[in-house]
Amino acid sequence: MSAAYESANLLLKLYDLRRETTMRQSRQWFVTFNPDSADDLARVMQSEHSAYFRMVTSFWDMAASLVNNGAIDEKMFNDANGEHVVVFAKVEPFLAEHRARMGFPQYLQQLEQLVMRLPNARERLAATRERFRQIAARAATAAGADVARV
Repeated sequence: MSAAYESANLLLKLYDLRRETTMRQSRQWFVTFNPDSADDLARVMQSEHSAYFRMVTSFWDMAASLVNNGAIDEKMFNDANGEHVVVFAKVEPFLAEHRARMGFPQYLQQLEQLVMRLPNARERLAATRERFRQIAARAATAAGADVARV
């Protein structure tokens, strides 16, 4: 088998894992999670959403490890995925403080290494954070409008 075939096969396996019911629920929740501080990360780790947070972040850190260690072609992985960038964008501003609080300096290190190798990584992360802030603001406005109509 070719290396490209093996990479594609692993990518498809990762995709299948993303479709598992609990993982799908976790990913759906994570899209709505917009932390503003390391305190928000600490709080979510102690909340009813802790398993969701840990499932999503550890999945993408594991997937990044497969790429970083050569099991999956990096270009193929990045061409087929974007969610790992979203996940990292949401936690990146608070990651150093969160790592220090946890006493775990390697936390999400694989994901960080992969994302930061992307062209214009810093700009892309900032743009991703802004896009999700706007989505959250629109959702909050819509929710307020719905309450006002009742």
